[in-house]
Amino acid sequence: MSLNEELAPRGAYSKLQDLLKTRFLVSNLTLKITRPSAGVINGPLRTQFKGRGMEFEEVRIYQPGDDIRTIDWRVTARTQVPYTKLFKEERERPVVLIVDQRANMFFGSRTCFKSVYATHLAAMLGWMALNQNDRIGALIFGDEKQCDVRPRRGKHAQMELVHRLIEFNEQLTSPVASDKQQSLEQMVMEAHRIAKPGTSVLIISDFHDFTDECEKQLALMCRHCDVNLFHVFDQLETQLPEEELMISDGKKRLKLSGHNKSFNQTFREQFQEKENKLQSFANKRLIPLIIANTLNEPSNLIRAIYGKGKTNASKKKKKS
Repeated sequence: MSLNEELAPRGAYSKLQDLLKTRFLVSNLTLKITRPSAGVINGPLRTQFKGRGMEFEEVRIYQPGDDIRTIDWRVTARTQVPYTKLFKEERERPVVLIVDQRANMFFGSRTCFKSVYATHLAAMLGWMALNQNDRIGALIFGDEKQCDVRPRRGKHAQMELVHRLIEFNEQLTSPVASDKQQSLEQMVMEAHRIAKPGTSVLIISDFHDFTDECEKQLALMCRHCDVNLFHVFDQLETQLPEEELMISDGKKRLKLSGHNKSFNQTFREQFQEKENKLQSFANKRLIPLIIANTLNEPSNLIRAIYGKGKTNASKKKKKS
């Protein structure tokens, strides 16, 4: 059995040792950055923050207050209008994980529950942030309460994240939401409140209550933060099996027949409609949307997203 298979999420609850060991699965991976950073400490990451740096980015019309040493004299001479050069700077950034551990995540049909899968994803992303010395923070949401892990550097921040993930995961007992359940919109609003400009915000959820209002809140956060969405879902949510299926909420049971074509069609269309709405928003705002089917091992998913650069680099070295 490979390390990936050994540490793959299983069952209804996460295990502390498994989340700690996931660091071995991402030991050579780091998170990428695609939006500006507002950090004030120099770091190893190249960002789209415009300022004094080593790599040229673009030119724009000179504005009062610009350093005259950055004036592009060639463009200025050609256009007879003063232009200044802009450069990319290396900056440090905070990473904030928004992890959904509400009742709707307490569901699974094959290998593990969505809630367990989400904790493994969050743990691995945290280890990756630690690998590049980013500040790690988190907002973990249950039905009625939440946990705020303030962004800071070091293993202590990652260890607090892991322990909090286990704490909230173990509190799940039913897939039926309480009347006081926090909405995804509230989660995004709270994330926006604590995320400073330039923060990398990674949202891990099933997005079952992704509404127009939630879309507006996310759009506001995208103006100043680097937002990534991880859509976690179970295969059974996309299509019912052909055989007869018994489902239960712990109190009542319901028998579903896979031969009811009309019901199956409606079931598939409802999931696809939600998926299309989320994808359309992501495309419009240029937000990375990662499709996280619980049948796909999270380590394979992470490596497919963040491991391409490493793989290509290693191949070039071998050729040379």
